[in-house]
Amino acid sequence: MNTTSNQTMNPTMNLFRLALACLLLLGASLAWAQEPTEPANPDEAATQASAEPEVATQAPSLEQAYQREFAFLQTQKRELQARLEAFRTRSANEQARLNEDIQALEADLVAVRSQAERLDGLVFDAQQAVETARSNVDVLASTLLQADITLGDAYSPPAADATPSPDDFSGMFEAAFESVDEAGAVRQTEGAFFALDGAEVNGQIIHIGRVAAYGISDAATGALAPAGGGQFKIWDAAGGQQSAQALIDGERPQTLSLFVFESLANDIEANPGKSVLEIIQSGGMIGWIITFLGLLGLGLVVARILFLRDASASTEALVAAIASQVSDGDRQGAIETLKQFKGATARVLTTAIRNLDREREHLEDVISESLLNESATLNRFGAVIIVIAAVSPLLGLLGTVTGMISTFDVITEFGTGDPKLLSGGISIALVTTQLGLIVAIPLLLIGNVLSGWAERIKDEMEKSALHVVNRYVEGRLGRQ
Repeated sequence: MNTTSNQTMNPTMNLFRLALACLLLLGASLAWAQEPTEPANPDEAATQASAEPEVATQAPSLEQAYQREFAFLQTQKRELQARLEAFRTRSANEQARLNEDIQALEADLVAVRSQAERLDGLVFDAQQAVETARSNVDVLASTLLQADITLGDAYSPPAADATPSPDDFSGMFEAAFESVDEAGAVRQTEGAFFALDGAEVNGQIIHIGRVAAYGISDAATGALAPAGGGQFKIWDAAGGQQSAQALIDGERPQTLSLFVFESLANDIEANPGKSVLEIIQSGGMIGWIITFLGLLGLGLVVARILFLRDASASTEALVAAIASQVSDGDRQGAIETLKQFKGATARVLTTAIRNLDREREHLEDVISESLLNESATLNRFGAVIIVIAAVSPLLGLLGTVTGMISTFDVITEFGTGDPKLLSGGISIALVTTQLGLIVAIPLLLIGNVLSGWAERIKDEMEKSALHVVNRYVEGRLGRQ
């Protein structure tokens, strides 16, 4: 594009320069022709006068020369304009052709990009297919490995770096069917097992598939359990000896007492039950603290139940006992009757009867004050019980954190090879949480129930006092 611009500007600049030079030459000639000259002497004047007719005869030829030059310049201008138009036409055509080429290249670029994206998608799909195939191969290999572990000597898997084939799976299923048939069969063999006292005895072993067995000998008979290393031992369970003897006699009892096992590799130990003290002891110091709080809360619950029972004793009986005396206006007799009873209700009614001669509003204030005085007794130990119920799970959480810290300390020092080293911290972590919940849940429920009972007693006392006041007012109006 820069070359085209230079080619376009050079003819125009040449034409402009040529025209400017002609104009300057024409102007200089006209100025020279029009300038007057004075002769220096009469001879020169005569010579100039004699020469004037000759100059006059040469002026038209100069003008004609100018005209011819101008005509030539006009012709040059037209030629240059024609060449400029032709150049512009060629430039426009060339630009149109280049635009078409650019559009074609852009279309080709879009097509290439689309094809590249499609190829990228195909490559991605191929990679996904390869990953899926690898995952499937890994799953199949894991299945064959698990079959080798489960079926034992009955099946041999292919090499670890080999791709599983259909024949491998056919062999696996055949071995599995054989193992299932063997596991469902009852067979009898000669073998050795350990008695309850640890002595090794020889006898007959009745195999119930691969999940249970019975041992029969003169020294010991009963259900067998794994003793480790592929050996058996007598399992101390009720009914094992009778089940084994029934099978030896060819009977088919409806119920069998047996020990079901999965493998003979590990020794099975009996898990003796722990006592309550052992469970608490396994929780450490925090376990004993939670237990103490639980016992304290239980004692406070019992004490509060006794207080509330005394406070709510025979409210209706009290009102019935003094109803006639109040109606008759015998306040002193009613007070003497109430002295025979104990409890908060009797004290509230006594206060109300002593102030029956006061105004109603003042009397109600006196009754409310008496109820407030009795509220302290009715609410006794209630807040403490709720606090114990709230603190116990927090102490359990503290024990959990403490136990986990101990467990991690053991792991840091000895590693995770021996689970028994970790059992102490884990026991504290679990037992304290258990004890905290055991203490908190009952105390929370019982504490809320007792609080509701106390509120009902207060309502009953207020109703009784207002009932006595109303009976007294009605009796006084009747006597008037």
